[in-house]
Amino acid sequence: MLELLISISVMGMLAGLLLPAVQAAREAARRAECTHNLRQIGFALHLRHDAQGRFPAGWRTVPGTRSAMGWASKLLPYLEQQNVSRLVDDHAAINAPSNATACSLTLPVMLCTSDVEVKRFELFKEIDHELSGQASVETLVELPAANYAGVFGSSDPDAEPARCGEGAFTANHELSMAEVRRGSTHLLFVGERTARKLPTTWLGIDLQGEDATGRVTGQAWLGPNRPDADECEFDSRHPGGVNFLWGDNHVAWVVDEIDPALYRQLASVEE
Repeated sequence: MLELLISISVMGMLAGLLLPAVQAAREAARRAECTHNLRQIGFALHLRHDAQGRFPAGWRTVPGTRSAMGWASKLLPYLEQQNVSRLVDDHAAINAPSNATACSLTLPVMLCTSDVEVKRFELFKEIDHELSGQASVETLVELPAANYAGVFGSSDPDAEPARCGEGAFTANHELSMAEVRRGSTHLLFVGERTARKLPTTWLGIDLQGEDATGRVTGQAWLGPNRPDADECEFDSRHPGGVNFLWGDNHVAWVVDEIDPALYRQLASVEE
């Protein structure tokens, strides 16, 4: 009996030692997959720039509607997603019947496996919480989830009108590489955001929705993974930092402790 108890104790100790190592290995694999996704997105962005001379706008409003299509929806042909691209009607409202199938599709390249699996989310109508004292309950559209948001700048995309962002992905403006005065190597392009911070989408938005423009773009102000940061800021479930795609198409880790002034500077196309 004593030998059995000793064996069980030893096995428990070994399990306690091995479990953290297994978890760390799994997280390393997930982080590597996330890095690969961002590289694929980067290649697609640059292929699009080579083909059309500009990167896609952070969001582009659809004339005659209250909708806008997001930057990632313009990359589908360059991500070998031509079949999905044919399902996107960028001349119609996001909740139009012609976009119903696209609204149901999540794309693996747009998801980080470290985050909880959220395939779709409801975009509720924006209301003035201070005046109403209640949460919105009116669903405008159900959107496919994603984990990657274009960098709007250091400004809040949900608070700034029109094209007031400092970054690469702003409203109705397709940035050319010639406009990147900072140098593409030193410019944050696309970063991670989890569903716990703010659900994000690759497709598009109803502009009357809660934090609508923040569903396709993000803000770099305080720093990654800050619990006191605005919901439109970047975060991940990777310990210690966030993966970012940079303007020259490399992917690099930005640590939680980055100096906020430097962080904001790296989010601007200007020097």
